[in-house]
Amino acid sequence: MGVPRGPPKPTMSNQFQLMREKRFLPFFLTQFLGAFNDNVFKTALITLVAFRGAEFAGLGSAQLTTLLPGLFILPFFLFSATGGQVADKYDKGSVARVVKLCEIAIMLLAGWGFLAHSLWQLVLALVLMGLHSTFFGPVKYSYLPQHLAPQELVGGNGMVGMGTFVAILLGQVLGAGLIALDDSNRLASIGVLALAIAGWWASRGIPSSPPAEPGLKVNLNPFSETWRNIGFARSNRAVWLSVLGISWFWFYGATVLAQFPNLAKSALGGSESVFMLLLTVFSVGVGIGSLLCERLSRGRVEIGLVPLAAIGLTLFGTDMYFSIPDTPLMQNGGITEYLQHFTHWRLLFDIAALGLCGGLYVVPLNAMIQTRCDRRYVSRVIAAVNIMNAGFMVVSAGVSMVLLGLGLSIGELFLAVALFNAVVAIYIYTLLPEFLMRFIVWLLVHTVYRVRTQGVAHIPEGGAAVIVCNHVSFVDALVILAASPRPIRFVMDHRIFRIPVLNFVFRENRAIPIASAKEDPDTLHRAYDDIAAALAAGDLVGIFPEGRVTDSGEIAPFKGGINKILQRNPVPVVPMALRGLWGSFFSRKGGPAMSKPFRRGFFNRIELIVDAPMAPDSVSPAALQARIQTLRGEAA
Repeated sequence: MGVPRGPPKPTMSNQFQLMREKRFLPFFLTQFLGAFNDNVFKTALITLVAFRGAEFAGLGSAQLTTLLPGLFILPFFLFSATGGQVADKYDKGSVARVVKLCEIAIMLLAGWGFLAHSLWQLVLALVLMGLHSTFFGPVKYSYLPQHLAPQELVGGNGMVGMGTFVAILLGQVLGAGLIALDDSNRLASIGVLALAIAGWWASRGIPSSPPAEPGLKVNLNPFSETWRNIGFARSNRAVWLSVLGISWFWFYGATVLAQFPNLAKSALGGSESVFMLLLTVFSVGVGIGSLLCERLSRGRVEIGLVPLAAIGLTLFGTDMYFSIPDTPLMQNGGITEYLQHFTHWRLLFDIAALGLCGGLYVVPLNAMIQTRCDRRYVSRVIAAVNIMNAGFMVVSAGVSMVLLGLGLSIGELFLAVALFNAVVAIYIYTLLPEFLMRFIVWLLVHTVYRVRTQGVAHIPEGGAAVIVCNHVSFVDALVILAASPRPIRFVMDHRIFRIPVLNFVFRENRAIPIASAKEDPDTLHRAYDDIAAALAAGDLVGIFPEGRVTDSGEIAPFKGGINKILQRNPVPVVPMALRGLWGSFFSRKGGPAMSKPFRRGFFNRIELIVDAPMAPDSVSPAALQARIQTLRGEAA
């Protein structure tokens, strides 16, 4: 008997079709051009300071290039909360157009600074551009839910994320490239002003976006409003630790990126083109990491990738220290000369791998915040993320200036932040072991098996439900955990619960041990109480109604525990079936499990099929067993 495919999946909108929609295209172009101009101007200014050898106000170029990014993001730290209130109080299209008019005025000031060779006019324009982006940010993230259908939100956010990445990469390359040209100051002033005008023109097409709270009284005190937004994030432990993890990444990334101009010029003896090469390699690495994240998680974001990425951030950051030559191997060399040295290739690999790990690190954390946060506070928690990111980046600039002032080399600065990354990761994983647990589950399942899933979208995004599956092997729970977008509290035999090594995973996932009434009635009663408490709290609870791992490969009769559970908590029941694990190392085929190391199993393809939830009043052991038998088909 074949495996039924179930009902057809809901039709998904093509995200590229949104580029034809008037409700999306003007907004997309506006945010793209804003991010593009931010990075063109910022990178041009940093490159100008780094490679023209000027010293201002007693500060060397190394200190100035470290300070400038901190000045740009300082307004994010101070005014993000205010910007969020403005976006809620007024029409978002109108706010966007006013902000873009201000950008034109700021770029007129910047152009004057480029032409007059006036550093302080350029610095003032940089701070004002940071303020411009601070007020546009809340509009950017709150516009989409108003104009896109729920099924379009993922695609719309994906397009915006892609556009922002491309804008940052092109802006950094163009900004550095303009300064490398003859008559660079005039070209830079014309370029940034033209982009500002183009952004305003695009904003004229943004449709009306009624304010979410027109009666809101804006709190002009940035400190009290900032603290209030952070309080929303702190109300959920997992969300708060994810916020800290993201902010730490921005500390790490800002520290490394701010040193690229000096790394290219002073440590490597390169020209502006080498700086452009380093920027491009890092940015491409981040983009590949972000795309690879989706592939590695098989269509959904997997927080188990975060510890893997954290390990990479430390390893490749440390190797950057060893791959930087003691003395420059060239003098004002270009890309061709740079690529003639093996150690330079090693450094490029480290930079690309660092960016790739950054993409793997930050994307799952952002997804965790969006899915775990109370939906009433999502926008304010995202504002808190921006505030925390800005704060960590400001601190990054200060810490880097202090360490460089104490005599550390650029390589030693990279080594210090890479090693401290390991300390931060261990601290976060100690406070929230779910990260490490998901990593172990992901590693076990994706290195031993090739898992194919079908119908995982049937697992509810929120609220309580009972997950029910056939029991083929001792790793069934791990396979289901690896496929589920949400944590599942599994009910399992107390003997399996105590298996060494796996016990750590089960405990950290808050599994519920159970025993028969004959073996241990106290454990049995405590298990049913724990199940009821978990469902009352809105958790997913997973059970194997057969009561034990199969000896024959066939599904044994389901026991009546499911009815006892539903009597106390009438919640939906999600049936699922495992295929392909029978005969593996962890199954009982041919004798006790885990007794024959060469059984079929390594890199074997297994399947998890999930069906639509059943209403609690339609569930009985026999009906549930029949449904799962149909899902599984003939093959075990």
